[in-house]
Amino acid sequence: MKAVLVTGGSGQLGTELARFSWPEGWEAVALTRAELDLTDPAAIAAKVAERPWAAVISAGAYTAVDKAESDSVTAWQVNALAPAALAAACTAAGIPIVHVSTDYVFAGDKQGAWEVDDPVAPLGVYGASKLGGELAVRTGCKRHAIVRTAWVVSAHGNNFVKTMLRVGAERPVLRVVADQQGSPTAAADLAAALAAMTMRLVDDPAAPTGTYHFSNAGPTSWHGFAEEIFRQAAARGGPSPQVEAITSAEFPTPAARPANSVLSHRAIEQDYGIHPQGWQSALGDILDQLLGSSKVEKTA
Repeated sequence: MKAVLVTGGSGQLGTELARFSWPEGWEAVALTRAELDLTDPAAIAAKVAERPWAAVISAGAYTAVDKAESDSVTAWQVNALAPAALAAACTAAGIPIVHVSTDYVFAGDKQGAWEVDDPVAPLGVYGASKLGGELAVRTGCKRHAIVRTAWVVSAHGNNFVKTMLRVGAERPVLRVVADQQGSPTAAADLAAALAAMTMRLVDDPAAPTGTYHFSNAGPTSWHGFAEEIFRQAAARGGPSPQVEAITSAEFPTPAARPANSVLSHRAIEQDYGIHPQGWQSALGDILDQLLGSSKVEKTA
């Protein structure tokens, strides 16, 4: 049995990696914060050395973007020092590491999709600490894949889709930011991509390494995303409030957000043959879990 150690087991991505249909002979062991403290480098080293893992997927992270501004030490411990410890342990064990990073490493001031080799310039503590994790993995383990993603959503945990459905059921009108562009990412689709990359890295010593981007295909704004959530939710008997567009200035937050988080898939398509589905269809899969299939789908 080829066992893959997954950090962040209780998060959206860790949950989907554990639920993923791994091929026969493979298993994912998704560890929660209680099972592996990512602020403890010694515990990380011991866990990787504990058994002959096939690979590590570093999915655990400090993702409270606004809180990170006032809790920078913990953010750096989890987002930078933990990946450093994981990378060092993977090198010692002779196994590859697949590390999940974020669109927040970019300033968001580019027109068009961000390429993997575009200049990085994080706007806040969260993005800076995640960039630190990238550097730690890049320099700490030769056989690595760093996968940046954005706007992760699922039927689990806390995320934009679930928040919109909850608030939309309580209020007739919602105000949502319209001047931040990005591409939503279904955690299940990201998990499938990471699993494919991990298995190839394990089975093929010549598998490509480096930095990649994964999100679902197609750009939108948070406002556009909300409108599509309620359009599809209404077809499933869910809420359908009015969604008003506002600017980021009208919804101030402690941490600045990139105005453009659209990620290019060129590298992951070229090296791994992974072609993400459109975000609208990925959203439909999530809403099927949360609300059930639409009437159209049920009669098809």
